[in-house]
Amino acid sequence: MREKVQAAIDKVRPALQRDGGDVILVDVTDDGVVKVQLTGACKGCPMSQMTLKNGIEQFVKSEVPGIKSVEAV
Repeated sequence: MREKVQAAIDKVRPALQRDGGDVILVDVTDDGVVKVQLTGACKGCPMSQMTLKNGIEQFVKSEVPGIKSVEAV
């Protein structure tokens, strides 16, 4: 499952990188929680939580069945 999540995140990364940010996969738990670290401009952005939930999480969930949520660590 981790490989599929990484592949999905790799598809999202260019959009974040265009705005000076990035996302790094930290862990995928057995119960379907993806843990990521936001870096660059995303790290301190007030909109990062919206990007995480409405962007990254929705995309990863659509690409990888069984994912319940994406959380920043």
